[in-house]
Amino acid sequence: MEGGPAGSLVTDKGTTTIEDVVVAKIAGLAAREVSGVYDMGGGTARALSTMRGIVGGDKSLSQGVSVEVGQRQAAVDLDLVAEYGIAIPELAGAVRRNVINAIERMCGLEVTEVNIRVDDVHLPMRDTPAGEESGMGTAEGERSRGKAEQGPRVQ
Repeated sequence: MEGGPAGSLVTDKGTTTIEDVVVAKIAGLAAREVSGVYDMGGGTARALSTMRGIVGGDKSLSQGVSVEVGQRQAAVDLDLVAEYGIAIPELAGAVRRNVINAIERMCGLEVTEVNIRVDDVHLPMRDTPAGEESGMGTAEGERSRGKAEQGPRVQ
């Protein structure tokens, strides 16, 4: 077999098969390496991962990653949570490049596509004294209550 990233997987001496779980772990790690990715997976997957962490289990490296692997090619779907303030199109491009580079370099598979779904945005936590409204300081809370008393702005 000549050329391409998969050139070394199928030879006249034998075939190398790479399982889906291996490609999924590599893709998950590569996506998490990109600055601006807060977490991976949809809401339910993240909740289950949190519960696993509480009971002492390890976080799944392939959480939020779905792959389809053939003999020479792979396709990847990612669910991720972006940090607030990050430009999502730039983040998606950086994640896509990093995932493609990692899979092609480590597995020798041609990556045909990397689909990215941004499932949530992580908002930075603010320290608030007890009794203040959901992350708002006293002045912000009072302004918010004043607006609510005036009635709705739109109908």
